[in-house]
Amino acid sequence: MKVTLVQMNSIDDKAVNLANARALIEQAVQQERPDWICLPEVFDFMGGSRADKMAAAEELPGGPAYEMCSELARKHKVFIHAGSILEKIPDEDRLHNTSVAFNRDGKEVARYRKIHMFDITAPDGAKYHESAAFKAGDAVVTYDCEGFKIGCAICYDLRFPYLFQALAQQNVDIVALPAAFTLVTGKDHWEVLCRARAIEMQAYVCAPAQTGSHKAGHETRFTYGNSLIADPWGHVVAKASEGSGLVSSHIDLDRIRKIRAMIPVSQHRVKLPA
Repeated sequence: MKVTLVQMNSIDDKAVNLANARALIEQAVQQERPDWICLPEVFDFMGGSRADKMAAAEELPGGPAYEMCSELARKHKVFIHAGSILEKIPDEDRLHNTSVAFNRDGKEVARYRKIHMFDITAPDGAKYHESAAFKAGDAVVTYDCEGFKIGCAICYDLRFPYLFQALAQQNVDIVALPAAFTLVTGKDHWEVLCRARAIEMQAYVCAPAQTGSHKAGHETRFTYGNSLIADPWGHVVAKASEGSGLVSSHIDLDRIRKIRAMIPVSQHRVKLPA
């Protein structure tokens, strides 16, 4: 199966973001001819104020970002994993950060809401308080992609190995990890964590990321980019350069099986005493 990751520089203008996402998906189909395309985290809207986020959010199913991905999946007969979309919650003043996957017919096959909220003060002093605007999800989500089992995670989830162990126990072959890692944390932690999760799970990690700058209130923030695909041995088999663009690779089910047979980690798990 061939996969393509879309790297974007989303901003606080939804129309611009959706136009860019559409163009990159069309480019991917024309140049790469993939079976599965994955967009980055919050590809539809990034930055702005809390009120701006609420205004840009969608009620799922439906909304411009959701419908665009469904339409393009159906038009090009390709799976599209819509990185994450800002999702409205009825009777709530917070949002979900939500991945939606569509099959080749444009039908929704999975919906995952980000579980772990990024509430930190970064080394550069920037404060992030995701839980003020976003409500955490609580479900582990997988779906079938023509014989490949795909598990869902988003950005900060990467730092919590128990989520990935829960996915491993469901025998996923690929983890879709759309992200918007900060520049400061990304340069030291992004690749090593992606590779570690791939090694632990003996699965591919497909991690499309946001890159470049965006405005959050009066502050300019920077994301790390470096979208990558790590194989089950922990090798980075494809990686994006700077700027918006595409990165592709083939996913080999036989390679997954050979590595799991060589080091049968799943058979060696033990339950430790409390």
